Amino acid sequence: MISVARSRIESLLLVCDEPVPPTHFASALDITAQEAEDILREIAEEFDARGSGLEVRERDGLWRLYTRQANSETVEALLLDGTQQKLSRAALETLAVVAYRQPCTRSQVAAVRGVNCDGVMRTLALRGLIAEDGETGGAHLYSTTDLFLEQLGIESLAELPDLAPLLPEVETIEAEGDWG
Repeated sequence: MISVARSRIESLLLVCDEPVPPTHFASALDITAQEAEDILREIAEEFDARGSGLEVRERDGLWRLYTRQANSETVEALLLDGTQQKLSRAALETLAVVAYRQPCTRSQVAAVRGVNCDGVMRTLALRGLIAEDGETGGAHLYSTTDLFLEQLGIESLAELPDLAPLLPEVETIEAEGDWG
């Protein structure tokens, strides 16, 4: 028999639109964070064991309900129904620079690419793949988002292929001048 707390955590998982810590569930249900985490692990294990179309994932102590990775093509086909636009080559190049050099400014990205990238950066931000991540010297810093990781199907940036040594050092980029 499923406990009341488990049933309620399943309901909360369904309505949470971003990963949350076990304390979030614990405070809503008046249970300990450890009890909430145990229930979350139990749900995740059961979903995995029965091959559910849903999975509960934990990353950095935060939990969220997702559609099963193996079903992503089917889910995307229904949700996007041909409306998805692929990223342009310029957007992919810009995204790669941000991913490997984050946090970085627009001018640093432009210096690596050799062209102005303001419009591409705005597009990537609108799609939720990059976001402002502070400032340095009056310039906005940009980093990739959790959506970027989800779209690539990876848990962290550490899983990206080791290409960073092929890119110029940030100090070299800054020495070449500020592009805007």
